[in-house]
Amino acid sequence: MRLSIVLSHFVVLAIAFASIPLPTAAQTATIPDGGAGPRFRADGLDADMYGRKEGYPSCTGLTYLRDQRCRVGAFSNFDKLYPSRVIAAPRAPGHLRRAEIEPSIRYSYNGQSRTLEQYLDTYPVTGLLIAKGDSILVERYQYGRTDKDRLTSFSMAKSIVGLLIGIAVNEGAIRSIDDLAEVYVAGLKGTEYGRTPIKALLQMASGVSFRESYSDTTSDIYTLANLTLGQDPGGSIAAVKRFNARYAQPGTRYSYSSADTVVLGLVLAGATQRTVSQYASEKLWVPLGAEADATWVVDATGQEIAFNYVNAVLRDWARLGLMLAHDGMWQSKSIVPRDWMLASTSIEPGSPMWSPSIKPGAHSPGYGYQFWLLPSVHRTFALRGIRGQFVLVDPTAKLVLVQTALAGDDGTAQELYALWAALSSQLQ
Repeated sequence: MRLSIVLSHFVVLAIAFASIPLPTAAQTATIPDGGAGPRFRADGLDADMYGRKEGYPSCTGLTYLRDQRCRVGAFSNFDKLYPSRVIAAPRAPGHLRRAEIEPSIRYSYNGQSRTLEQYLDTYPVTGLLIAKGDSILVERYQYGRTDKDRLTSFSMAKSIVGLLIGIAVNEGAIRSIDDLAEVYVAGLKGTEYGRTPIKALLQMASGVSFRESYSDTTSDIYTLANLTLGQDPGGSIAAVKRFNARYAQPGTRYSYSSADTVVLGLVLAGATQRTVSQYASEKLWVPLGAEADATWVVDATGQEIAFNYVNAVLRDWARLGLMLAHDGMWQSKSIVPRDWMLASTSIEPGSPMWSPSIKPGAHSPGYGYQFWLLPSVHRTFALRGIRGQFVLVDPTAKLVLVQTALAGDDGTAQELYALWAALSSQLQ
């Protein structure tokens, strides 16, 4: 994914929004006790193509890449298709509030006024949730998915790794993000990735050659996936050691690379002496008050595949997003240090991760510490995964949008960004 593509998404937006009433204290309730509740739908766009008549089968392995009828089942059962480790939730979940009545939502796209129902009819969305503050405004499921299904992240997992690195730095397990990766991963000593500072890895600026093209099965990303997800005995360390040519000095050139995140996952495990899932449970899922266990797919050595494959229920993705919207605070607890959140989701002009702003004074699209930075009049950012997975976050409005989907690209994301920009503009 390139920053110029992200920039182009927003240039085309024409934004309008019908008033969305926020829930008052009298109109809210905890999830178990009341509220309008989530809405479920057995079908969706092209549901038969996606396997409705067969009960949305999961199939096996990576069959979903070539057979779309397997996608619904696979994307909600990744932890059954591949070895995985549990990210344990607390015994008692934290409460979210809920609007008693789902608000009416309208936005403008390509010169037409559109509704949320029209959006959901147009794209293969499995789950969509909109929340503000500590309250759910909208919660929808399609293709027979429910609020019990663990929906997969794809590359949204990268942002979780970035958060955990920040927590490890704050706790002193990682002394400095200027440290080289090999300080914490002995298996990378003497390699180009071993000689790369953690900060450059966070910014996707390792300078190590890696080609990430999803349309080309000879691309390095397919090699990386086949070695890690495919359970090659060497696991993640052996996989990233295959990429050992340097094209630029660390921190000087941005180039999106899933291998950079794999190295961060190895650093995290080495520094904390815990599995990434254990650390994610202790530092994120438990303090967030997650309502359900999540899972993370692992390689043949038991190392979490850091660039991908976290699986969680939609409301727990929302809890994560709401904590980020509060700059690391959630229900009076500091979960991620605020300074780390600001560093992760801001960027200085002139950085290789920065693109010129659309308007003078506007925040610019770029790449932070494993987060996508979105152009706006104020700071907004995103977790993003291939095929339409998003957690969009606006800290100024304390607003979050979560989407899980079966397909999506840079073009189809434009309408989601129009919907989001309308929400973000109205709900300040």
